Amino acid sequence: MQDCLLISRDTRVYLSGNCNCGPGMSRSLSVSETVPLLIPDPETQAWRPMSKQELRLAAGGRGWRSVRLVLVVVFWLCWLGMLAAAVTIIVRSPRPAAPPLLWWQGALFYRIQPSVFMDAQTQVPAGVDAVCERLPYLKSLGVGAVILEELFRRDASPTNLTSIDRRVGILPQVHKLFVESHKEGIKLVLSLCNLDLFGHQHSVGNNSNGTSELFGSIQNALQFWLDQGVSGFEICDTDAAYSTKILTEWRALFKVFSTPDDERIIMVKQTGESLSPLNTFGPSTNQSLVEMVTRSLLPHARHPLSSQEVAVAMERHLSTPPGHIWPSWTVGGEATPVLHRILLVLMMTLPGSPVVKYGEETVPSSNVSAQIWEGEPVTTPGQGNSIGEPKINPSASALFRSLSHSRLREESLLYGTFTFLPFNTTSSNPANGTLGPESDSVLAFLRSWGCVHFLVLLNLGPETRVLDPAWAPWLPTEGVFVASTGLDRLGATSLETLRLQPEEAVVIKLFESGSYSP
Repeated sequence: MQDCLLISRDTRVYLSGNCNCGPGMSRSLSVSETVPLLIPDPETQAWRPMSKQELRLAAGGRGWRSVRLVLVVVFWLCWLGMLAAAVTIIVRSPRPAAPPLLWWQGALFYRIQPSVFMDAQTQVPAGVDAVCERLPYLKSLGVGAVILEELFRRDASPTNLTSIDRRVGILPQVHKLFVESHKEGIKLVLSLCNLDLFGHQHSVGNNSNGTSELFGSIQNALQFWLDQGVSGFEICDTDAAYSTKILTEWRALFKVFSTPDDERIIMVKQTGESLSPLNTFGPSTNQSLVEMVTRSLLPHARHPLSSQEVAVAMERHLSTPPGHIWPSWTVGGEATPVLHRILLVLMMTLPGSPVVKYGEETVPSSNVSAQIWEGEPVTTPGQGNSIGEPKINPSASALFRSLSHSRLREESLLYGTFTFLPFNTTSSNPANGTLGPESDSVLAFLRSWGCVHFLVLLNLGPETRVLDPAWAPWLPTEGVFVASTGLDRLGATSLETLRLQPEEAVVIKLFESGSYSP
């Protein structure tokens, strides 16, 4: 048998020459030509991802389906559990209950005398008509109730109380005023402060027939005006004839004409530094007989008060908590136009109902002539040619509108809690250096409802003030301006860098840092 020569090339086996091998050898050689002699280790093969078909085959097993079902059920159960826990926390969290305010608790009162619109050059009484024409303007200011003063003659008696002073108007004009005010949603209150209804000769508690008949005439007059749509009456604290018995009779009469949307009220205008010791306010008197007591923010004086006198009066009001009777505020005494703007901010942000006098909504700036503030006779387009009417600058009433609408919109300014803040400030004048506490010139308080805080800062002094960084660490240091007496404060601010200008008042809505974006 001839020998065979095997030559190996590239791991393959080849036969060289003519070899006559057996059948078994031929098959083994043919196989060796196609099969590699060096087989790699399976562990050294490169990893490759599974194909789509392989994944479907692997995921189609019963085990994987069960796992996926369990995971989906656990996910949705956890999500629903967290949602239920969040809803439960929100529902069960203690929240302040909003008190149901009556119309006179949320209204801005506007005191006006129709006689200021009388024109001596004409014989037609235009006082009441002028008030009627200004109702849309008052509505735009946010006024909710108008107090008509001196509608009756001073010598009016209970027998002719159904007639008014013919110099300011006649009864059909007054009836038109009631109709138009109802359309505008403005309440009307009649002031009886200039009348001596009972006479000084009648003593309180007199049960004589003359007094009974006199009181019956007064009731008839009240019923007449209640039928016309009057929402209430204003009396003064100087007439001791308004006893508990008389006011109880008045309240019984008011109940007949009162509705849930239009409750008839009795207001008391405080004319002195303190309320007179009348039977109306005695210990045995039911204080619900009087809904509101209008107190003056300034003491009455013959001269315009200085900033120091105003600061002392303001601190006394801020430090004294309001009583059981719903308070209302008016400016009262005389002050400079700049201080009047500060007092307007204070009056609009204190707890209670503000009462503004005619002309105070103009809020003149320091460059406005004092004659306009005092009521120089001018002609105002669209406002008539009435004598004694102050010019109304559209930009001058911006502060008034901002304060009134903020008060109607914000719960904190309507029925929020009141907190007096006697914090420290320092002078920013380098010549004076650090002066330490200045509570006699910078006053502040906080109106809070829930998590909403309004900070009111009043700088009555002639110097710029910078707040002490540690003045109130428990309050947020960031805020946004709501209003300012200079009408030049806009956008976000920080209490750490706030500078109060001389004779300036600002209203700031506080918020946590990073929660507000302009």
